[in-house]
Amino acid sequence: MTSAIVDTPRAVTLVGGGDASPADLEAALALAPGLVAADGGAALVHETGRVPDAVIGDFDSFPPGLHDLWPADRLHRIAEQDSTDFDKCLRNIKAPLVIGVGFTGARMDHALAALNTLVARPDRRCVILGREDLVFLCPPEIALDLDPGTVVSLFPMGPWQGQSEGLRWPVEGIAMAPDARVGTSNAALGPVRLTSLEPVMLVILPRACLAQVQSALAAASGRWPARAG
Repeated sequence: MTSAIVDTPRAVTLVGGGDASPADLEAALALAPGLVAADGGAALVHETGRVPDAVIGDFDSFPPGLHDLWPADRLHRIAEQDSTDFDKCLRNIKAPLVIGVGFTGARMDHALAALNTLVARPDRRCVILGREDLVFLCPPEIALDLDPGTVVSLFPMGPWQGQSEGLRWPVEGIAMAPDARVGTSNAALGPVRLTSLEPVMLVILPRACLAQVQSALAAASGRWPARAG
C-alpha cells in the first residue's frame, strides 16, 4: 500500500472548488488546522492569503498563476480520470478527521459524487460542510450531544440496519435502503446514540452541530475497514 501524501496527527480542512466562502474555511480551520486544497479549491485558499500543506488533484481547474507562487513540492498531480478530486484527496490524506468545504453547491452531480466517496472510503473519517447542514458516514457506533428538536436525517446509500437511542422515531428493526425506507427529517429528543451495522449510512445534521460532530467522531468506538480495491 502506498503511503499517504498528507500524514498528520492533526485534523485537516480539505477545500474543494464548489460552494464555499472564506467564512466556511475559517469555521473548518478552527477545528481542523491542517489545510489541503483539492485542485480548484486552491483559489479560495489563495484568496484568504494562505498556502496549503498540499494541493491534490488532476489540476484541470488549478489556477495557473499559483504554480509559481506555491512550493512545487506541495503540488501533487494525479492524472487518472477514474476518480474525482475529492476521492484523490481523501484516499491520500491520513488524519484523524477531514472537514471538507466546497464540495456542495450548484452542481448536483458533484455533490452526489462526494457522498459516494464518503461511502467508498469508510476508513477515512470525513465531514462535508454545506451552507445549511453537514453530512458524514456513520461509524459503527457514535454518541452525539444534541439539543432536543435538532433535525437528524439518516440516508442509506445501500441496504442498512442499525439501532438508535434518543430519536423521536427509533430506527431499530427497520430495514432501510436508498430505493426503499429512508430516515430523513427525524429529530433528537436530546443526546443521540447510533449503532450502524453496515458502512453505508449518511448522517445529516444542521451546520451548527459541527463542533459536536467533531467531538463525537473523535470519541466514536470502532472504525470501518478500508474497502477492498
